[in-house]
Amino acid sequence: MSATSIFGKYSTPPLLSAPRWAAILCVVVAALLPWQLQARDKSEAEDAARALAKQYEKEGFEFRADSWVKDLKPDMGKALRIQLFKGNDYRFCIAVPLDSGVHLAATVLDFEGNPIGKAEATAQGWGIILSLKPKKTGLYAVAIRQAEGGKAHEVPCAVVTGWK
Repeated sequence: MSATSIFGKYSTPPLLSAPRWAAILCVVVAALLPWQLQARDKSEAEDAARALAKQYEKEGFEFRADSWVKDLKPDMGKALRIQLFKGNDYRFCIAVPLDSGVHLAATVLDFEGNPIGKAEATAQGWGIILSLKPKKTGLYAVAIRQAEGGKAHEVPCAVVTGWK
């Protein structure tokens, strides 16, 4: 009796041909590419927010090591709840990737939903710095949305919080 396997006359499975390997490689790369681009965009947004914070570090502001990073859609803003303490001076550095073309608008809202503090946007619109010295300790909200004048598309947005 001859020793044949399920592969017929071959005792081991046949190797994939070069065109099949190329096709498999293309499928794998295509599947991973959006994930890679999204991860790159999120880190670019965080890097841009940290770049805005650099000038305030020189002024004695301490910034949290972690940051808030979420996708920002053109038709739906985001709100970040945050505990603020009376007497501290706060800076919220908010940014999207520099080359995204998206312009930002943001404000801090008090207990009643009224905008407070001061907002200063970058000339290109990709970043904004909110300054606030609350008169009361409590929960506040940082409201962020895409502003008119920029390209409207979903984009990662990062917030870095500092105080002194």
